[in-house]
Amino acid sequence: MTEAQQGSWPLWEIFVRGKRGLSHVHVGSLHAPDAEMALRNGRDLYTRRQEGVSLWVVRSDDIRASSPDERDSFFDPSADKIYRHPTFYDVPEDVEYL
Repeated sequence: MTEAQQGSWPLWEIFVRGKRGLSHVHVGSLHAPDAEMALRNGRDLYTRRQEGVSLWVVRSDDIRASSPDERDSFFDPSADKIYRHPTFYDVPEDVEYL
């Protein structure tokens, strides 16, 4: 494979859920022509010791993220919704764990 061919393939982000984990964790990135090849290459590259039980691949172009510079204005609106906080609810005394 030439550099020109690899450069034309999209970049994929790889997420693995380990045997002891409950959530997928980002482990790295790779170039692949399609999702199936990204899954196979991700498996071969990031689960060599058979530590994974599930693998996700996501095209990097499809990921959108908030900007750390805008965190105050982006996350502040949730502070005015008191019903999202557990202190808003009355918990009966006979309930041990919630």
